[in-house]
Amino acid sequence: MKVLVLGAGNMGLTYAEGMASSPFLGKRKLMIFDVSPQKTEALSTMAQFDAYDSVEDCVPKADVIFLAVKPYHKESLFESIKPYVNQEQVFVSLMAGVTIKTIQDGLDIKKVIRTMPNLPAKVGKGVTSFTESEEVSRIELLTVRSLLDTTGASIHVETENFIDASTGISGSGPAYIFYFMQSMLEAALKMGFSSNDSKVLVSQTFEGAVALFNDSDLSPETWMDRVASKGGTTRAALDSMEDNNVKELIKEAAYAAFNRATELGKEK
Repeated sequence: MKVLVLGAGNMGLTYAEGMASSPFLGKRKLMIFDVSPQKTEALSTMAQFDAYDSVEDCVPKADVIFLAVKPYHKESLFESIKPYVNQEQVFVSLMAGVTIKTIQDGLDIKKVIRTMPNLPAKVGKGVTSFTESEEVSRIELLTVRSLLDTTGASIHVETENFIDASTGISGSGPAYIFYFMQSMLEAALKMGFSSNDSKVLVSQTFEGAVALFNDSDLSPETWMDRVASKGGTTRAALDSMEDNNVKELIKEAAYAAFNRATELGKEK
């Protein structure tokens, strides 16, 4: 199978690097294209890739094509590759907010898989939700899922509404975690810890809490109760968050991202 990634930005290159080692490629190298001559030159030095500087040389060869450009570049991408696509190719979109129908109409094709990736894919800890048009076969869907799994885990969802919803949870979610981490870092620094000690305290606390959660069947609420004793320090912190409505504000933030993803899908 021949796989092509169009766009070698952060997300495109992350998925390309993960998929390059997939057994589904056989002995073939993953094909990759970017509009930047400098980036293409750099990609050409990487042994796992066949780098291309023109879409006409790579698009017709591919069985699966990943669309990994920014959403606002979709029209120029469609215009450049449309003359070289065919109906048997499967198109996998990493573009936030761009609907399956928009891609089908823009390229005059039918087989489209829409995904919502997230940044931890860079370290093999990503989660990608995906859904497909009815023309995608089960074998094609399983093949693409195996490719997506090279960067972490994948979740199949029934409709595009869940793609937009997962944008608010997993797609934008790492930024929420970083926001919380930054707040804790600033608190640690204000308490007098060094920058290095603050980083260790915060990062290990997050990593440890996630490990505890993943290694058990306990809910976050149960873990909070285990950590927080009545009248203790943790309870004081949690009570402060409750008094300041932090939980509801986080939910509102997730819905803000969800709603914006839906809006992007309606924009021309």
